[in-house]
Amino acid sequence: MKILFIGNSHTFMNDMPSLVRDMVRDVTGEDCESVMLAYGGRSLKWHMSEEYFAVRYNIIHGNYDFCVMQEVAHPMTAEEDTYENVRRITGLCRAAGTVPVIFETWAEKAMPEHQTEMNRRYRFIAEDTGSRLAPIGEAWEKAAKSSDIELYWRDGEHASPEGDYLTALVITKTITGKMPGRSFCSAYDFSLPEGAFKLRENVQDEHIELPKDVVSVFHDIVDGLI
Repeated sequence: MKILFIGNSHTFMNDMPSLVRDMVRDVTGEDCESVMLAYGGRSLKWHMSEEYFAVRYNIIHGNYDFCVMQEVAHPMTAEEDTYENVRRITGLCRAAGTVPVIFETWAEKAMPEHQTEMNRRYRFIAEDTGSRLAPIGEAWEKAAKSSDIELYWRDGEHASPEGDYLTALVITKTITGKMPGRSFCSAYDFSLPEGAFKLRENVQDEHIELPKDVVSVFHDIVDGLI
């Protein structure tokens, strides 16, 4: 399986596409390759203008099974821009035989009321374009209401390793219809604990293990959504 991720820091945080790859390998028993086009703070409109040729080439010639699209989230961009550019990307996907997947983002920690609009917007565009919806924001919303697991990184916008584990779990089930076993507790944490946004340079240092009770909570949430 081959998956293309298009987005910004909510996609590349903690090397989340690599965690999806690991989960898909665990679920299917087959190889999986993840490729990422993600730049901090960038919208799908930016990707389809400034990076159009990279997006076009990857989708048309990359032989991808799935393309996961993540729109700028904090703040949300103009609704019409999201619709236009998701439709353009899904058009490329259809021509290439690639399944488009909409990444439903989560609201800022300080403004959970924004989640309702995100859910409405992304459910509509997924239905309108015939894309699969990865209801990540809804999973985060349920986790926040039912547990004290910290899903956010220290800025209150990006994902913690736990948040990205839940994100990857939703994407994996959206793509494969399955989740890894509850004993799969591996995750990635690519930021150093100091206040500034500094990254670990050795991939071996990124690997962490989440508590089994946290993983179990996430499984129950995703099972209830997808």
